[in-house]
Amino acid sequence: MEKQRVLQGYIYAGAGAALFSTKAIFIKLAYMEEANAALLLALRMAMALPFFLVVGIYAVYQLRRNGRALPGWGLTLRALFTGTVGYYISSLLDFEGLVYISAQLERLLLFTYPIFVMFLGWMFFGAKLRGLGILAAAITYAGLVVVFLTDLPTGGMATIIGTALVLGCAFTFAVYQLLAKNFITAMGSALFTSIALSGSAFACIAHYVVSSQSFDFSSSPQFFWLAAGIAFFATVLPSFLVNAGLSRISPQSTSMIATISPLITIGLAVVILGEPFSIADAIGSAMVIAGVALYALTDHKPEVADEN
Repeated sequence: MEKQRVLQGYIYAGAGAALFSTKAIFIKLAYMEEANAALLLALRMAMALPFFLVVGIYAVYQLRRNGRALPGWGLTLRALFTGTVGYYISSLLDFEGLVYISAQLERLLLFTYPIFVMFLGWMFFGAKLRGLGILAAAITYAGLVVVFLTDLPTGGMATIIGTALVLGCAFTFAVYQLLAKNFITAMGSALFTSIALSGSAFACIAHYVVSSQSFDFSSSPQFFWLAAGIAFFATVLPSFLVNAGLSRISPQSTSMIATISPLITIGLAVVILGEPFSIADAIGSAMVIAGVALYALTDHKPEVADEN
């Protein structure tokens, strides 16, 4: 019975990682219709918002049923602010970055956020910095340099801008994850996720309204359905699958399974988007995945959070 439960955990975690990896593909396909990052992000979060609210209501129900106290207004507002600022900014940088760079490079850049977590945790949260962790970071970023330099001659300034934006996304997501630890401990993962991502959803919608100076959310049918695909298949569904996996296997095992994500994105980008993939890209990608995998192996208490 236990073996079956563990096997289910691997299947759920793998399926979640695979679905998370489709996000960049959906976005690039939508940008073929209209390269409007603010509108796409607003539609994605608006469609995902009802799911976040339902999860939050259920989490409150569970607390009441178990006779546990609800979090105070102060803690709730701080959690709301953390999600609104952290996840909103991170998501916006990611969507904007994909206007400029390939889905392959974006996934590799975003995949480095655990390395940012390691260094930020050491600098500001008292975490220990291990030698193997530093080696993992060196391998990871050496691989990124290889892929970046491969894309630079054809992308030029667009590659530089996009890389900077998505690295900013990875950095801010790492900050968000580190700040989330105390809230998750105090109120539970489900309730915090609901509060944080609901706040982020409203911020994304407000950003579009302010930036466009309009309440017009109209778009082509294909753009709309691709936004729906991002909301459900690359946001809501994989979040539940990863959480289901985490309930059956360890966070470290889940982190290791997540290393398949860039491979799936690369494969889909080549097949669906027609992006080139050279030997240099293969070497750089392998280095990035190996570096993050090494970090996951050596980290005793890895954190796994929803991706952008």
